[in-house]
Amino acid sequence: MEETTGFRMPLIGDDAPSFKAKTTQGEINFPDDYKGKWVILFSHPADFTPVCTTEFMTFATMQNDFKALNTELIGLSIDSIYAHIAWLRTIKEKIKFKGMENVEVLFPLIEDIKMEVANKFGMVQPNASSTQAVRAVFVIDPKAKIRCILYYPLSTGRNFDEIKRIIQALQKADADGVATPADWRPGDDVIVPPAGSCGVAKDRMEANDDDKYCLDWFMCFKREKK
Repeated sequence: MEETTGFRMPLIGDDAPSFKAKTTQGEINFPDDYKGKWVILFSHPADFTPVCTTEFMTFATMQNDFKALNTELIGLSIDSIYAHIAWLRTIKEKIKFKGMENVEVLFPLIEDIKMEVANKFGMVQPNASSTQAVRAVFVIDPKAKIRCILYYPLSTGRNFDEIKRIIQALQKADADGVATPADWRPGDDVIVPPAGSCGVAKDRMEANDDDKYCLDWFMCFKREKK
């Protein structure tokens, strides 16, 4: 379905829309500047708002965790670069939250006053607000493919531990050709692809060993080495 902006909301598996944008860390050219990297592109409704402030402080304190996962952060809101800079300075100089203080936001925050990037990614949803982006999260892989999309309402702050877990799970799935079960965490057992034939299913059921085990013909796990 086409949006009134002329852009179709990108879906999982799509190429992430390309863009150039002015940010608090200089101009970025996406995806060219992020080749070989995972990217978390996320939007927030507005600068100088309390929920967004807690989110940016949390993301900033986790930035090194994401870098260790070869993942870069890019924020966006429909505000000017001057508002961004003033807000981030206020966060660093004045705000204390859950033991976090003197927090410096070093990842880029996009100026998107004309809503050009927000509209490309479907971040503006008129039934929520026609002038603010919702809390969208796009997880984009090193090939610039969208791999996960999360949307939160304006009133609800995001779960950043879950965002990190999504990156870890996607990277695990890509590296080992597996799937991850509910509430999977690094080090937990993973799911091997389902059998494609009755013969293979039977063989798998009878081949439980130190590395693999089956709960039924369609549900087999691989043990992770502790």
